[in-house]
Amino acid sequence: MTPPPGFEQLLRDLAPQVLTAVCRRFGDFALCEDAVQEALLSAAVKWPEQGLPDNPRSWLITAAARRRIDIERSDSARRQREHTAAGLAVPRPEPAPAEDDTLTLLMLCCHPALGRPSQLALTLRAVGGLTAAEIGRALLVPEKTVSQRISRAKKRLSGARFRMPPPGERAERMAAVLQVLYLIFTEGHTASSGTAVNRVELTAEAIRLTRQLHARVPDDGEAAGLLALMLLSDARRPARTRPDGTAVPLAEQDRSRWDSAAIAEGLDLIGKTLVTAQLGPYQLQAAIAAVHDEAARAEDTDWPQILALYDLLLALAPSPVAALNRIVPVAMVHGAREGLRQLDEIAGTAEHHRVDVVRAHLLDLAGEPGQARAYYRSAAQKTLSVPERKYLESRAAPGKSP
Repeated sequence: MTPPPGFEQLLRDLAPQVLTAVCRRFGDFALCEDAVQEALLSAAVKWPEQGLPDNPRSWLITAAARRRIDIERSDSARRQREHTAAGLAVPRPEPAPAEDDTLTLLMLCCHPALGRPSQLALTLRAVGGLTAAEIGRALLVPEKTVSQRISRAKKRLSGARFRMPPPGERAERMAAVLQVLYLIFTEGHTASSGTAVNRVELTAEAIRLTRQLHARVPDDGEAAGLLALMLLSDARRPARTRPDGTAVPLAEQDRSRWDSAAIAEGLDLIGKTLVTAQLGPYQLQAAIAAVHDEAARAEDTDWPQILALYDLLLALAPSPVAALNRIVPVAMVHGAREGLRQLDEIAGTAEHHRVDVVRAHLLDLAGEPGQARAYYRSAAQKTLSVPERKYLESRAAPGKSP
């Protein structure tokens, strides 16, 4: 039987709700997550055949609670307590919590005891509701690797209780949550390797989770800034590739194809948070994206404003990537030669193919197409992205000009 419309998305939406309910009842995140995954699998098999239950959330909580009790009974280290476990009744499904637990779950998945790859995988699994196979396809790693990362993460979190971290740890955990969501979006928006410019399943999931986070902490300027950044960047997706899959740089995109609704929402978000919240790097990046999106044509871009925003960003959160991204605005405001001079001063990015891309672009602007083609060719050899390689190879072809 064909699954009901929206079936997979319903399971993804319910997964974190069910996990939080079971964690509150039983504790021990790792065992509860196992039980919820089996309940989701059972639903994936039964619901297409039997139809959706009247209350899908309660069905899943009951199934996960039963499985959690089975795990308790079968645990060899707890055999001596089987007589107690056998007497446990399946708990009634708890009512929906008065308070959204998305932030608690995100903070648990971004526990400082876990490395960033494990945080990514566990967030996509526990909060996003994705399977190991889906995560593997999204991150371009084998399903087995994803399963191992999740398994190791849950072992590290063995015995972890489902609760907010102490107040002293929350700021650090929130920073980790935002970074994980940003990394998920970034890998989806500009795939670091493979045959696609972007991976829609990752960008969509990052936006969905960040929406939930923003709803949970509406006064957090950086959560609002990150959501705005995602919306303003993803709005350009329809124009970022040609029919043959070749990447299209920002200056050459057909801006009539940009998502105007996403741009309007992003502009509204960043406009409000910039005047009400403490300034942060995600807000500044969103403001830069907003200036690009507000320009009806590439030549209308307010480059002095973008350069000023990058100067603020580097003062607030210096990084080699931000410094590299600032070079094009420098060239657009002060000339290509000044951009090339400052490019030579940036440390920590020399091996990245984006340095060659920027240098080639500035050489084109400076009227040196021969040298530019050499750097386009070098960048094409370094990138692992097939669409980007096609574009760079086209720029390296004789006769090309900016």
